[in-house]
Amino acid sequence: MREPTMRLTVPVRAMVVVLLVGLTWLLANSLFGGESASSVRQFFTGGNEEPTPEPRPRRFKCGLSAPCPPKHLAFRLISGAANVIGPKICLEDKMLLSSVKNNVGRGLNIALVNGVTGELIETKTFDMWAGDVSNLLKFLRPLHEGTLVFVASFDDAATKMNDESRRLFEELGSTAVKELAFRDSWVFVGAKGIENKSPFEQRMKNSKSNNKYEGWPESLEMDGCIPLRPPLEG
Repeated sequence: MREPTMRLTVPVRAMVVVLLVGLTWLLANSLFGGESASSVRQFFTGGNEEPTPEPRPRRFKCGLSAPCPPKHLAFRLISGAANVIGPKICLEDKMLLSSVKNNVGRGLNIALVNGVTGELIETKTFDMWAGDVSNLLKFLRPLHEGTLVFVASFDDAATKMNDESRRLFEELGSTAVKELAFRDSWVFVGAKGIENKSPFEQRMKNSKSNNKYEGWPESLEMDGCIPLRPPLEG
C-alpha cells in the first residue's frame, strides 16, 4: 500500500528542487548583479524575448509628420470646438494664437505673417456675432503684397460678414468664404497678391443632422508647408 505513495512523492520533490534553484538564482541575481533580468526571464520562458515596442513616430515643427522643405514655413491651424475650446494657430513650432496665450476670441482669429521672412506681424480677433465688421475691413484693406493671412474660426465667424469682407478674403485666395454661414467651422491660409486660389482651406457646414456638438459642427484641423516668397529686387 505504501509503494504508490512513494511514486507520487518523487515528482513532487523534483518540482520543489527546481523551484528552490530558481528562487536562489533570482536572489543571487538581485544581490550580486549576476545575470541580467532579461536573462533570468529567458531561463524561465525557454529563451523567448519580449517583443521590442514600436518606436513612436517622430514629430516635426507644429506636430507635422514630415519636415517641410527648405525655405518653407510649417504651420497647423485648429478651429475652435463649439464655443468652449478656442482655436490654435501654430507657425514654425511657435504658437501664435491659443487659449493658453489668452489671445483668441469668438469670431475670426487672424495672424498676419511676413511672407518673405516668416516673421509674425500681428494677431487679432474679430467678433463676428456682436462686433463691428468695419474693424475687420480696416484690418484687411491695407495689407501689403505678400503678407500671409492665417485664419481660424471660433463659435460664429459669419453673422457680421458683408459683401466687402467676403470679397477681401476671396482676393486672398479663399473659395469657401462666399458660402461661409452661421457657426460654420473654417480654417484658411491666404496671401495678399496670390495669383491662384489657396490650397490651404477647409470649411465644415453647420448642420443639425451632422453636427458633432449640439449646435456646432466639429473642429477642423489643417497643416502643411508654405513656401517663402523671394525678396523683392531693388
